[in-house]
Amino acid sequence: MNRYFLLIIISIFCLSTTQAQEYSFGVKGGGNYVMGGELTGLDSGEGFNSDTFNAESQFGFHAGIFFELNFGKFFVRPEVIYNSMETEFPFPDQNSTYAVEKLSIPLLFGYNVWGPVDVYAGPAYQNIMNATLEGTEPINQTIVAQNTPLAAQAGIKVGFGRFEIDFRYDRSLASAEIQDVDINNGDYGVNRAEFTDTRLNQFLVSLSFKIGDSESNTGRRRGRGCYF
Repeated sequence: MNRYFLLIIISIFCLSTTQAQEYSFGVKGGGNYVMGGELTGLDSGEGFNSDTFNAESQFGFHAGIFFELNFGKFFVRPEVIYNSMETEFPFPDQNSTYAVEKLSIPLLFGYNVWGPVDVYAGPAYQNIMNATLEGTEPINQTIVAQNTPLAAQAGIKVGFGRFEIDFRYDRSLASAEIQDVDINNGDYGVNRAEFTDTRLNQFLVSLSFKIGDSESNTGRRRGRGCYF
């Protein structure tokens, strides 16, 4: 499924380049406001903590590249973005950080509403590179952060010269699955537990910079096929 989704993205991108009137590419980066994560302690008949804990939102960061193809007021924008995300569980004795690193490849379809203002939405392929919960035994036990690599994104961006400010919501399309974890009870006040929801969603604020575009590269022939 992952291979097919990436093939679809590449095919749409290559087809789009044959019809695009303008293009631009560049780099982007910014901050994330990360939400999600739920864990329930297991009593195990020995008086351990059995409360349900909802993770508190934290800030993360992201960075990546983009390529935008314009068709009048419409555009297609594939991106490759590295995301570092964290939330924090308020356990009785001390907080535990739930950290996820992922590589996101969104394929966004947008429309120019007015002047410098664009809106967009689209699917995103997301590959989890690492996911850990602080305080697990064994140390840094791998957490299954999603059961499907797909997400949905939507947002608005405003351009000024070669720069853009981008406000976006990124929501996982995975379903919640229970995963057993063993936590250091002496340090955190929770022993065995069920990670009832490992999914993370986020709001992103980005600053993009256009390295190049069709206006600064008018000598290049377009409409001849994929740029790869």
